[in-house]
Amino acid sequence: MAKFYKIWMIFDPRRVLVAQGVFLFLLAVMIHLVLLSTDHFNWLTIAAEKAAGA
Repeated sequence: MAKFYKIWMIFDPRRVLVAQGVFLFLLAVMIHLVLLSTDHFNWLTIAAEKAAGA
């Protein structure tokens, strides 16, 4: 574990950070789309129903 820093000799840190950022962004988009596809957690239709009822 003391020589774990050598991993950056194999992987380019810039590419790793860019890949991590892209992965996290796509994961967040996927989670939001899954939530929007459900009836219980779709905040767009819930807000529209509240606005129409008020």
